[in-house]
Formats: sequence, structure tokens, C-alpha cells
Amino acid sequence: MLKRFLFIPMVSLVSLLSSCTTYPRLLNFTFDPAGRSLNSPSDDITPQISGRFITFVSDRQGRQDVYLFDGNNRRLVDIPGLNQLDILASHPGISEDGRYIVFAGTRQGQSDIYLHDRETRQLRNLTENLKAEVRNPAISADGSTIAFESSANGQWDLMIIDARSGQPLDIPISPR
Repeated sequence: MLKRFLFIPMVSLVSLLSSCTTYPRLLNFTFDPAGRSLNSPSDDITPQISGRFITFVSDRQGRQDVYLFDGNNRRLVDIPGLNQLDILASHPGISEDGRYIVFAGTRQGQSDIYLHDRETRQLRNLTENLKAEVRNPAISADGSTIAFESSANGQWDLMIIDARSGQPLDIPISPR
């Protein structure tokens, strides 16, 4: 019986890998030694893609900042009001329309989840009143909901909040 359970996942993994012969594909963006393109000599980490936009963290300015790349126009997008000198950014994400950028940031040893509205150029700390460590935010396609991990209960749990108010969503849990 044990052999049967081990064999089934291996078969489905092999079929999955064989069906993905064209994935992943390499993006053909030029290398820019000055750091004005997607490919640069800097340490670029945690990329996320949504629609035509790619967000990532890079040390291009000598600090860990969030960058936005527009795949249609094939260039970096300026984001006034997003990066702060005293915030170490990580794990950015972006709404599908490119208006909202979410990321985890550490300031003076405290981790928080930040939301930047590109239209109003405002940066908001969504978890400043949460007495917990937070990490790995993700934003919904329409920018209305943010999910992230929180240690508020002494373990890593998922929290889901309304992006506009920063308040937790009341999601009913059905019994099993």
C-alpha cells in the first residue's frame, strides 16, 4: 500500500514537468550596467509579476528598495513617495492595474506591511498597531485585499485585511 501512495505523486510530478517544456521562459530584456533596466549588476530579489508590471527589491542605490518595471514599455517606472531611507523593503507585490504596491518593511527593528498608492503618492503603514512580526504580503488583483503572515498568536498565521482601511476582514470559517 505504501508503494502505491509513493508512486502516484511521482507519476503526476513527471507528467507535470514534461508538460512544461516551454516554461519558464527567459525574458529578453537588455542588460544595463547603470541599473536603469530590469537586468542590472545589482542584487535583484523577490520578483512578483501582475499583468504588465514586475515588482522587485534591489540594492541599486546602496539600500534595499522596491522597484517597478513596466513590461509593455520595457523600462523602470519612477515611484515618488515609495522608498524611504529608513525602511528596509522586502517582498513587494502590485495590483493588476499597477496602482497599489504592497511590501514588507523593517524600520528600527520593527516589521510592518506598507501600502503605496501610486495615484496619490501616499505610503501607509497598515500594521503599525499590530504587536507582532509580519512578513510576505500579497495583494489582490484589484488592490482591495492584502494577505500576509503574522506572529500575533505566537505562531505564523495568515491575516487578511482590507487594503483601504487596514482592518482585518471577517471571513467565516466553515466547519469540517
